[in-house]
Amino acid sequence: MRFRKTVSKEDQARGKWSTPNQLYMEVAVRRGECISPPYTESRHADPDIEAMQRNRCIAAIQNSPCLDAYKVLRTRIRGLMQEKGSKTLMITSALPGEGKTLTAINLALTCAKEFDQTVLLVDCDFQRQDVHKYLGIESGKGLMDFLIRETPLKELIIWPGIEKMTFVSGGATVRESTEIMGSSRMHGFVKEIRGRYPDRLVIFDAPPVLPGADAIVLSSLVDSIAMVIAHGRTSMKVVSNALELIPKDKFLGFILNRDSG
Repeated sequence: MRFRKTVSKEDQARGKWSTPNQLYMEVAVRRGECISPPYTESRHADPDIEAMQRNRCIAAIQNSPCLDAYKVLRTRIRGLMQEKGSKTLMITSALPGEGKTLTAINLALTCAKEFDQTVLLVDCDFQRQDVHKYLGIESGKGLMDFLIRETPLKELIIWPGIEKMTFVSGGATVRESTEIMGSSRMHGFVKEIRGRYPDRLVIFDAPPVLPGADAIVLSSLVDSIAMVIAHGRTSMKVVSNALELIPKDKFLGFILNRDSG
């Protein structure tokens, strides 16, 4: 599908906008069109396809036998989020190693395949910046650079050459990150990216719930939450403890990860 990048003089005459991009967004919404992310406001970096295959980023692999499972997951999550009017989704787990990051990546890739949906994937695990590694992309800057060093967003957002998908991942990791997660700058970041494009889904790869407070803080900023559970590994007691720490009204459900590899 091709995305229109220009606005007619007739459309320009109907109102006043502070930027051409705001004008384009208003016209696109009025016409029911999809708005593709402005890749001029992001850094282009080609992913390593072999690395993605090794790391099981199956949503980027044609004819993958597991792709249908992610399409079902996409449909279920999109339906629940639309009922709530949600635009931001936090993917978390109870404990480390349950597959939340890979699930977030594959869900983002699958959602980007929809003609009316753009996706921004944000790596919010400040102790393990792994999203860019799964995609085989070098990245020396991440969300922490925006929050601490005030690096402009356009220097952090990466377009991996996949239409309608961008992501933020990389840079330094920190141990004491809860205060940063709850800062006014983080609040502003979530608000800005949530409202920048009317058709955008923002997926946050969040830290696990139980090891620290980061995921609990982030849960107060997002619209919806889904929790990844490793099949045959995580006890119901652990899951119940994690569930008690996040807002019940935002919880969409569990994603059962059956991958034992």
